[in-house]
Amino acid sequence: MLVTKQAPDFTATTVLANGQIVDDFKLSENYGEKGTVLFFYPLDFTFVCPSEIIAFSKRVKDFKERGVNVIGVSVDSQFSHFAWRETPVNQGGIGRVEMPLVADLTKQISKDYDVLLDGGVALRGSFLIDADGTIRHAVINDLPLGRNIDEMIRMVDTMLFTNEFGEVCPAGWVKGDDGMTATTEGVAEYLAGHEDTL
Repeated sequence: MLVTKQAPDFTATTVLANGQIVDDFKLSENYGEKGTVLFFYPLDFTFVCPSEIIAFSKRVKDFKERGVNVIGVSVDSQFSHFAWRETPVNQGGIGRVEMPLVADLTKQISKDYDVLLDGGVALRGSFLIDADGTIRHAVINDLPLGRNIDEMIRMVDTMLFTNEFGEVCPAGWVKGDDGMTATTEGVAEYLAGHEDTL
């Protein structure tokens, strides 16, 4: 269980958003100003994965506006990542996506984040890392279950809200909603005004 702990750091070969391949991409040196979303997916050139990666890429701007970087990881090589980026979407590729893709050929990163299956591929793990390196949120899906990227944006908003205001976020909270003071009185006050909307 990694939530509340420091994110395992790593240095790995990575295909950057501009298509450049680098050998020394270090997670902790690529945090956004306010945090990072690190997501794992099973394999390049597969089925559910491209829908998720394209969905992340289409929302990179939304994450960046919040000061949060997005980084993808799989057990494929940098060459496979690059080839998949260069393959058009209508031919089974992902196109030139807007986030780095890390090559975890040794599978050590996937092991460190406890998402590696016995078959050698990573589950669909998503980790929200605060700017100080603390993992604040994690969700891991089985292979057939695609993620909701908008839910990760919502979780980013909850983290930023609690960091800024010191309040907690009740069930279904979205940006602009009232927070809750983490006291008996705060809960009572919140529920008195919001029970019907839960």
